[in-house]
Amino acid sequence: MLAVTILGNNSALPAYDRHPTSQVVTLDDNLFLVDCGEGTQQQLAKYRIRWSRINYIFISHLHGDHYFGLPGFLHSMGLLHREHELHLFAPAPLKQILDLQLEAASNQLPYTLHFYPLEKEGVIVQNDKFRVTCFSTKHRIACWGFRFDQVRAPRRVNPEKAIEHGVPAAFYDRLKWGEDYTNKAGEVIKNEWVTNPGVKPLSYAYSADTIFDETLIEKVQGVDLLYHETTYLKDLEKRAALRFHSTTTQAACIAKGANVGRLLIGHFSSKYDKLDIFEQEACEVFPNTSLALEGLTFMARRER
Repeated sequence: MLAVTILGNNSALPAYDRHPTSQVVTLDDNLFLVDCGEGTQQQLAKYRIRWSRINYIFISHLHGDHYFGLPGFLHSMGLLHREHELHLFAPAPLKQILDLQLEAASNQLPYTLHFYPLEKEGVIVQNDKFRVTCFSTKHRIACWGFRFDQVRAPRRVNPEKAIEHGVPAAFYDRLKWGEDYTNKAGEVIKNEWVTNPGVKPLSYAYSADTIFDETLIEKVQGVDLLYHETTYLKDLEKRAALRFHSTTTQAACIAKGANVGRLLIGHFSSKYDKLDIFEQEACEVFPNTSLALEGLTFMARRER
């Protein structure tokens, strides 16, 4: 299972009850926080997302609307007695900022925070279940996008077969990842006897802040779900370029060129109080487009 929950979808200023950028990616039993604008803590609480399950945080760049919520979030996890490790991937200068804040407050986190500076494109996390890759985007400062790929999809348990072979329900999660079951008599129940193959591995790409850049097509090629910023409507294409942002139709062109399954659009300028026109304009180019509205969870699916 791969899904994205939108916590914040606005650009620089909170407006119209929209918050700065933040979202949670769920990949099977893993939660990833992508960007952490102001209000992220409240949004996590509002949508009942368990902080303790977030073990990886990815910050795209150091404009405030993408990370000003992070220091408070890290501190709050300490107050909530977090003990297990946390992994933070971000532009290198963020470490100095966080260290200075902790030092000024004479504060020490009760958990280990591992900091990984983003310096070049490539794989930054990989195990036998998922892979996270970073890629550069063209913004006013160094900025990174992130691609999340299932390495292998979990198998589907056949409950009738599992019961027939005496496999307890408590073992089902392990069956999903290909394990055989050994019963008390020492007999091995082969995984393929009680499961079916899973769907093809799923993928999601978060393209972060960027000017219209066709080189992104290769980096997000074929993902099932793509998030691309649309700060402005298409009539403000020149303003978007001057500010290193994108428009509705430009984001849709990237999605179409990359043959993605579904496009999510967000990072809306505070000059707009209504958003329906964003979706309408993008759908003219790429019909399977949705507004990244706060509180919604979007499931990645094989739609092609």
